[in-house]
Amino acid sequence: MPLVTTTEMFKKAYDGGYAIGAFNVNNMEIVQGITEAAKDLNAPLILQVSKGARNYANHTYLMKLVEAAVEETGLPIALHLDHGDTFELCKSCIDGGFTSVMIDASSKSFEDNIALTKQVVEYAHDHGVVVEAELGTLAGVEDEVKVKAEDSSYTRPEDVQEFVERTGCDSLAIAIGTSHGAYKFKPGTKPQLRFDILEDVSARLPGFPIVLHGSSSVPQEFVEKINKFGGNMPGAIGVPEDQLRQAAQMAVCKINIDSDLRLAMTATVREFFYEHPDKFDPREYLKPARAAIKEMVAHKIVDVLGCDGKA
Repeated sequence: MPLVTTTEMFKKAYDGGYAIGAFNVNNMEIVQGITEAAKDLNAPLILQVSKGARNYANHTYLMKLVEAAVEETGLPIALHLDHGDTFELCKSCIDGGFTSVMIDASSKSFEDNIALTKQVVEYAHDHGVVVEAELGTLAGVEDEVKVKAEDSSYTRPEDVQEFVERTGCDSLAIAIGTSHGAYKFKPGTKPQLRFDILEDVSARLPGFPIVLHGSSSVPQEFVEKINKFGGNMPGAIGVPEDQLRQAAQMAVCKINIDSDLRLAMTATVREFFYEHPDKFDPREYLKPARAAIKEMVAHKIVDVLGCDGKA
């Protein structure tokens, strides 16, 4: 089975009241952990690559890893560019075999966002590739995305219909209270997603797939492990998983998860070296790290996304 676009999987997800996991990948072990979990649970999958990951791992290496995952699992897998910030980057990924790209022009004016998004959409659609766009701006830090809290903004529902009609984008990332990175909310606060905005957006765009970025839940077990074994992550609080599940039962068809994977891998490697300070074989510490990612992804698929058995 070749790589697929997200068109069919989003239609099924919208109608079925579940979401597809979009998991960021950086190396072989992360790809393996994600795809092994999805295969065991027969779940559709989006593997996404940021600009930083592409620079780190090399486009060709990442393509071959994802192609191997498709061959090994037989699952419908889409390969997606996460937070593309220029037409040239999106074009390079489209020409290089990606089946989906995101153009993130959310920091620009409404008209400039439309103009750049439309340019990417026209090129992508001519090459059989789908496009995710963004309205509203999430706070937080993740790779090249760095937005201060005071510069973030919720999506304005009254803008979404015009934006989608004028750009022709295939899905839309909106800001309803999620945040990039592990340091999302202040200690002692109870994060609450703006479901009123989501309901308003979905009413204006019936049947249209909505995307949530910055949706890692920051499991405290991994934060505690990192701190126990030499780290310093005070006050790391994520998005409540019950709220993500609620969003997945509404119009949200794609939920991005990155920080949770990093936490699972890093905490496991730190624990390994604490317990085995004399070890130096990468296979020995990356094997449990890969297993931790697989367990994390399986939990997300079943308990948060609800897409198990939907491949």
